[in-house]
Amino acid sequence: MKKYYSITALLFFLSACSYQAPDYLQVIAAPELNQLMQKQDIFLVDVHTPEQRHIKGTDAFIPYNNVEKYLDKLPKDKSTPIYLYCEGGPMGNAAAKTLHELGYEHLSNLEGGTKAWKQAGFGFE
Repeated sequence: MKKYYSITALLFFLSACSYQAPDYLQVIAAPELNQLMQKQDIFLVDVHTPEQRHIKGTDAFIPYNNVEKYLDKLPKDKSTPIYLYCEGGPMGNAAAKTLHELGYEHLSNLEGGTKAWKQAGFGFE
């Protein structure tokens, strides 16, 4: 019986750790984002609060919980791809949800946030 509980607990833990991105959000790894930034000009937004060191090339700082107050910093064309990041990922997911509700269509969040960016060896401003 103990073995059954241990297996159940392990399965619950593993399923809770995996994040399933909603269909409106693409998750992008640090090397992929860096490569994309080398090839083209993208709209990159730091949504972490409190404000942190920004990835080089960040276009705007918009707190994840106040997106509606910063609409003037966002592209007018709601089909413009927007790349979000925070320190670890969850604030980017929250900001993406709000942006989606506001009609933005192409949203990506940096997987692992600035922690993953730093670990990959990429720079900050």
